[in-house]
Amino acid sequence: MTPDAVRPAAMDKAAAAAADQANRAAERVARGAYGRLVALLAAPAGDLALAEDALAAAFERALTTWPEAGVPDNPEGWLLTVARNRLRDIWKSAAHRTSAPLEAAADTGADAYAPFDALDPDAIPDQRLGLLFVCAHPGIDAAIRTPLMLQTVLGFEAARIATALAVPPKAMAQRLVRAKRKIKDARIPFVVPDRQAMPERLPPVLEAVYGAYAIDRCDEAQYLAVTLAALLGEEPEAWGLAALVTLSLSRKNERSFSPPGGEGAVFVPLDEQDPASWNAEMIAEGESYLARAQKAATPGRFQLEAAIQAVHCDRARTGRTDWPALRILYTALNLIEPSLGSRVALAAVTGRIDGPDAGLALLDEVAAEDFQPYHATRADLLARAGRKAEARPAYGRAAALSDDPAVARYLRTRERAVS
Repeated sequence: MTPDAVRPAAMDKAAAAAADQANRAAERVARGAYGRLVALLAAPAGDLALAEDALAAAFERALTTWPEAGVPDNPEGWLLTVARNRLRDIWKSAAHRTSAPLEAAADTGADAYAPFDALDPDAIPDQRLGLLFVCAHPGIDAAIRTPLMLQTVLGFEAARIATALAVPPKAMAQRLVRAKRKIKDARIPFVVPDRQAMPERLPPVLEAVYGAYAIDRCDEAQYLAVTLAALLGEEPEAWGLAALVTLSLSRKNERSFSPPGGEGAVFVPLDEQDPASWNAEMIAEGESYLARAQKAATPGRFQLEAAIQAVHCDRARTGRTDWPALRILYTALNLIEPSLGSRVALAAVTGRIDGPDAGLALLDEVAAEDFQPYHATRADLLARAGRKAEARPAYGRAAALSDDPAVARYLRTRERAVS
């Protein structure tokens, strides 16, 4: 091989390494600072959609510039500067001046950054928490606050949010677009509320943090939940959420594993897991959070869900699952905040105590055609009742609805087992 042939190959290898380094740097910023950057860009005019477009353009430019110029010392600041310059160009354009109201156009000049630059998101321990409270502004429709936080602050795509909340993806995307338009049109300010205003905005913030856990951003959700509880002091539901996420996370490694030479992760259902493999330190940590939450006279949703997780974790000590305790907790949960998930879970627990037919009778009262846990629970109860011909399509439907490949493989295996 001649030196001339070696040189292009070496150059290609170096270019690939530079591109990989740029991609990884951009991904780190996207995961750790996306919400903060969007809020900084949206603050002057309250235009979330425009801020997201400007930031997307900045990321696109970074992926073409950084491989050649190198990753800057402050990638976040670089992206913010590029996105801000893009916004200024838009605001100065003739099209924007003629299409935007006079007041809005006047507000979005260079001086418009001054009010938001004075914002101090470091007044609370994590900037993302402050931005979650921003998105919980009472002027934003209550039904869209949590999805808005999940997309704008935590960076989830609308389709994943829709799946987690059992909403059609198209409908979720439309709701998010309408919410961003309303923020712009109503001039809702992007300002972190003071401590006195935080409690009234707390419920959707808790939902968003839990949503991050449910969509599999587990470690990040646990950190945010504990930080939020510590920030608010003795707020029972915040400690309940911290307990719920921590106790659930204690079983994370046992829930699925990747065997050598296998096709991928293997899902292990809760009642088949080995409690000895659970994280005892995290269980103790979660139980301490639950003890702080239980100072409230009336338990809330997250406290009850944390107590349910504590009952499951107690199997590590007792070697058995206290099904009657679970039925009491799920019954209480359905009284204070009924949901598809809690009703399906109550049917599953009833099937363990009173037999599968009793569980199926409760499940028949639930209308959840596109809810994956409904079909998975129905399949399990039908199989336990010996109704294999009915269990097979139920397992198939549950597998088709699962967005976790390991869970889908497990359900397909169960489908074949009852054939």
